[in-house]
Amino acid sequence: MELESGAGWSRDLAWGLFLIVLNVVFHAISLGLINKDVTSRLGGSIQRWHHVLLSVFVVAGAALSTVILHGIEVSSWAAAYILLGALPNGHSAMLYSMNAMTSYGHVNLYLAPRWQMMGSLEALNGWILFGLTTAFLFAIVQKAWSSHSSPNRILST
Repeated sequence: MELESGAGWSRDLAWGLFLIVLNVVFHAISLGLINKDVTSRLGGSIQRWHHVLLSVFVVAGAALSTVILHGIEVSSWAAAYILLGALPNGHSAMLYSMNAMTSYGHVNLYLAPRWQMMGSLEALNGWILFGLTTAFLFAIVQKAWSSHSSPNRILST
């Protein structure tokens, strides 16, 4: 299949870049809010075994929260595909968007050549968001583990 010269890509390039910026800003703000919640939950003086259990739930909650964030971000791309007429319905738009965002790519859904740049930009957006999420979750795990093993922490027994 031969691609067009790219002359019609200005619209989907603009939409794609807009969605990348929107999603990255939304993701960064949301991660900051999750971090604030994690920090407050891990603070305070509690028994050691309670703190270990709390750390497990805090890390799991942070991970689940990032999954929800990614779902919202995938939905924003799917909504754009429907709004622009690039995909016919919500089901195909969500499925295509999830495949593009995760770079899974095993579903037989394709964008018309006119919209293929937007699909590629969504894959780029996925790499950025998953990179931010990975760094964030790594920091949360470090914070959770160090908070209950710190020698300066006052623990009641």
